[in-house]
Amino acid sequence: MAGMLEQLLSLAAAGVMMISTSLNAAAPQNDIDGTLFLQNRQWRVGSAYIPAVRVTEMQGKVRELRDDAAAALEKMAADCKEATGEILVSVSGYRSYQTQASIYQRKKDSVGTKRADQYVARAGASEHQLGLAMDLGWDDYHGTSEKFPRSKAGRWTSENCWKYGFILRYQAGWEEITGYNQEEWHFRYVGLEHAKAIYENQMPLENYLLLVRQDALMDIVLGAVEE
Repeated sequence: MAGMLEQLLSLAAAGVMMISTSLNAAAPQNDIDGTLFLQNRQWRVGSAYIPAVRVTEMQGKVRELRDDAAAALEKMAADCKEATGEILVSVSGYRSYQTQASIYQRKKDSVGTKRADQYVARAGASEHQLGLAMDLGWDDYHGTSEKFPRSKAGRWTSENCWKYGFILRYQAGWEEITGYNQEEWHFRYVGLEHAKAIYENQMPLENYLLLVRQDALMDIVLGAVEE
């Protein structure tokens, strides 16, 4: 009996060690250089984080993104123009912590704290700081607009962005989960595999990450048992 107990304790200890060394794989939302890093009103990034970005080869204003996201966006913009005849333009890509702080302060000074928090992320809470998010416009309109999803370019992008690794991050009905109002111009790069899964499941990134973590932990536990 004592020998069996010792054996069970040994197996449990081995399982704990395996799980603890594999937590990064089970928690991609914590990998700030990964495409699934979670940043929202609850989970914020400090001012020290500055990703490597480059200027995308498309029309618009703030055109910087991480290279993987930039390449995917350039391909998406080219295909959108071919399919619709309309041109996707960048409105706002990468923003530093300091830039976001300035944007929030201007909004706060204009409409007050309560209303500012409804429309603008505080510094550290915006996905734009990751270099993975882009607000899009079309043709000669270089500002965010509720008209975008009604344009040919907007409709096409919403329907096809997942094929290029992007998701429409803030959708109607998801406000309680994402913490942000609907933004039909805000696209977040997560990579082809994850974008396809999120599109097929029609769920916010927050919910998808719970599924990813659940599946990863199950694989870890089953692997420990099999060994």
